[in-house]
Amino acid sequence: MKFVAQYDQMDCGPACLSMISNHYGNPMSMQFLRDKSFITREGVSLLGIKEAAESIGIETLPAKTDIEGINNDLLPAIIHWNQNHFVVLNKISTNFFTRKKSYKIADPGHGFITLSEDKLKQSWYSDDNQGIILFLEPTDEFFNYESPEEKEVSFKTIFPYLKPHKGKIYWMFLLLLLGTITTLTFPILTQKLIDEGVVKKDLNVIIYILLGQLAFFFGNIIFEVVRNWITLTVGTKVNIQILSDFLKKLLKLPIKFFDSKLKGDFNQRIVDHDKIEIFLTSQSLPIIFSVITFSVFFGILWFYSFQILLVYIILTSFSVAWSLIWMRKRKILDYIRFQQRSENQESIYEMINGVSEMKLNDFENYKRTEWEKIQHKLLKINMRILKLDQIQLSGFEFFNQLKNIIVTFLAAYFVIKGHMTIGALLSVSYIIGQMNSPINQLVTFFRTLQDAKLSLSRLNEVQNHPEEENESHLPLMHERYTHQNSIEKGIYFKNVSYQYEGPQSRFVLKDINLFIPDGKVTAIVGESGSGKTTLMKMLLKFYEPISGNIFYNHHNIDDISPADLRRNSGVVMQDGYIFSDTIERNIATSDENIDYERLEKAMITANIKSFVESLPLGLKTKIGSAGNGLSGGQKQRFLIARAVYKNPHFILFDEATSALDAENEKVIHNNLQSFFKGKTVIVVAHRLSTVKNADQIVVLKDGEIIELGTHQDLVNKKTAYYNLVKNQLELGS
Repeated sequence: MKFVAQYDQMDCGPACLSMISNHYGNPMSMQFLRDKSFITREGVSLLGIKEAAESIGIETLPAKTDIEGINNDLLPAIIHWNQNHFVVLNKISTNFFTRKKSYKIADPGHGFITLSEDKLKQSWYSDDNQGIILFLEPTDEFFNYESPEEKEVSFKTIFPYLKPHKGKIYWMFLLLLLGTITTLTFPILTQKLIDEGVVKKDLNVIIYILLGQLAFFFGNIIFEVVRNWITLTVGTKVNIQILSDFLKKLLKLPIKFFDSKLKGDFNQRIVDHDKIEIFLTSQSLPIIFSVITFSVFFGILWFYSFQILLVYIILTSFSVAWSLIWMRKRKILDYIRFQQRSENQESIYEMINGVSEMKLNDFENYKRTEWEKIQHKLLKINMRILKLDQIQLSGFEFFNQLKNIIVTFLAAYFVIKGHMTIGALLSVSYIIGQMNSPINQLVTFFRTLQDAKLSLSRLNEVQNHPEEENESHLPLMHERYTHQNSIEKGIYFKNVSYQYEGPQSRFVLKDINLFIPDGKVTAIVGESGSGKTTLMKMLLKFYEPISGNIFYNHHNIDDISPADLRRNSGVVMQDGYIFSDTIERNIATSDENIDYERLEKAMITANIKSFVESLPLGLKTKIGSAGNGLSGGQKQRFLIARAVYKNPHFILFDEATSALDAENEKVIHNNLQSFFKGKTVIVVAHRLSTVKNADQIVVLKDGEIIELGTHQDLVNKKTAYYNLVKNQLELGS
């Protein structure tokens, strides 16, 4: 079975399914299967894996059984591991002598492992001495299924980053060439020094040759210093551009892509870019000259002795082959280390961001212990890598040292027999030493190439993911929106349904038919989890309907540019973010030239102006990351000011005043009434003061509309809406 490592912490399920598809002869990429597995930030469920497998033509049978109910005819199968992970149970073997069974596991986060029956039970069984397993059987549909080809991110897409630095690279090329030429003179000078100077006792020749060697040595130092400066400059600029393009692409992806990712996953990808930069600037060009140097010394050594060259080639081939064999094993470990480092960074982010809650709930020791467990996992994987590196290096050095000893013996033998001069012997020794350096560089090159390829494969997921914006999208205010064709202006929901986790999961929204009139205020109310926020996010194209359509007048939301839609929308979400920047930049956001008159009006509307003016730096005051140092009410007022500053046609408020005190809420509510005039406003709220003056109120329950009308109409019905607000109104029956 071909091993497939998981890229991120949530990818174990798709990775298992990718190994299964490879095993049955129809390879499918993990990214393709990932999209079919309905992964969330909590990970993938067995149901999601089942749905993905059946969608590509594999019959599935989930079961809860013990180990006695499984044999090789039913394998490979996916099992639930340690109650939080998925692995492939690949094969059951029986020891010929002891008759004990062993179980081969393909763990996407660990590699291939072989376990005894007791160890398997320990990780697989739940409390009732049984484990969850998903049996899989391919059908004809699977063998005929053609998955879309995944575009490979190759070095062809990376090398263009070097083009803007052609001039500096030419200088690097020239300096490397000069360094190579000066290096090639040393064996010739060494032979001349011994044979023409020492043996013939000519002091002048010795002095001239030594001065020549000194000059070449200083020349090499100067070449290397200048080359290192150029390498640093080019490398840094290339790295900045690669990271900038990565972030540019990342920010063009739909919100749904980020829903299943953790901060640590993204940060580790950014850190991983260093490997690409090192390969491009520190390895790709020098290796060319290493090969040239090796080839020239190869020819010189051939001239001196073909027998010595033959021994050198055989033992060098052994040492290189040894290194490459162990590098393949190291590849799997690198995937695992990436995942562990990602998990480590996520743990640190969580502790830093949640320090207040940890202190309040006496949670520090538990989270620190969890972090220590991650460190122990990292230690184990680093020890595995170190062990492998030591085996690789020890074997490489052994073959190298054996080669040096045998070559020295042969050269000494030839001198004794009179077939070679002492100068030639020293020259051969120098050549062997210089030929070893390119071999070492070649092995290092292969290692950095492997690291860079692994980094590229992780980038592959981002680079191949479709952007949410495409050329076919039209602006929101296109003629399809402005030309009414005798329909009432507004937003239409037609049989809209949505699920987060696939066809078998519960509906967050179900068969929504709703008209939101243009220029009016629509309030959406309901219990927590009724689908209010999801409905609002669908209006912003964060999520696409599973079925049904949303129209802005006659303009289908599928055809609307997401960026232009949000440009025309002022939004305050429950989890609105305050940036680590000045107050004015937090309100004006993307405006390069801030309109201070509009900014002041926005602050007045949000009732935040007096607070800003009380600060020593006023609008230039820098707010901490995520609004640190601000109260919940102050954050919300800044978010409201940000939405008002845009002065858009569409206003979407999701519990925008939930953290405000009664006085501030009243002031802001009154200020917003004039701002709302002529605008299409959608407000999600619980407080009656926010919704009672709305032109229509929509009541959601379990993802369905159960009531629709004005405040007075719904109160008179004395049903769901009445029950939601009666405590606020003191409407006892």
